[in-house]
Amino acid sequence: MKEQTKPIIFALLGWFCFALAVGVSGKFHYASAPGVAATVWTLTAVALVAGWKIRTLRGCLTNIDLRWLIAVHLTRFGGIYFLVLGNRGDLPEGFAKPAGIGDIAIAIAAGFLVLVPQLRGRKILMIWNTLGLLDIVFVAFSALRFGLKDWQSMAPLRALPLSLLPTFIVPLVIVSHVLIFVRVKIRVQN
Repeated sequence: MKEQTKPIIFALLGWFCFALAVGVSGKFHYASAPGVAATVWTLTAVALVAGWKIRTLRGCLTNIDLRWLIAVHLTRFGGIYFLVLGNRGDLPEGFAKPAGIGDIAIAIAAGFLVLVPQLRGRKILMIWNTLGLLDIVFVAFSALRFGLKDWQSMAPLRALPLSLLPTFIVPLVIVSHVLIFVRVKIRVQN
């Protein structure tokens, strides 16, 4: 492990443990739809502010290999599980299908961007990153909309393993999009 990446790894590990503890406690199961949305946006804001204000984290984030920021989006293959849950009736199909398909498409493109350096040009990265950010924001607001309409229909997102989405994965994905925009604007690194 490179010395400069240790703070990021420890911060992510701590955050993941926190998210896991919240899921294991079962208390997140009682969160309202606005509470779940507030969790996503609050954690996103905290992570962005920490990355900007904490010098050690900022130094790591400005030097981290761009491929790692893109690789975060491989977690979006979890969209397959959305499709399964929607098909079984465990999530509303109106949420699961568009969310699942969008996430899978972004994850596939992320895989190509990680593996094929020639694809990581400024224009392609900006298009992929913009589409990916729009998709994840759509998913977050769609989850809120369906949760407001029928709180119980979104129960899988408030229990493990899917409770890790609003408490860890989705904020991390949004933060990585912001960081990619910043990095691509400054310079494209392989």
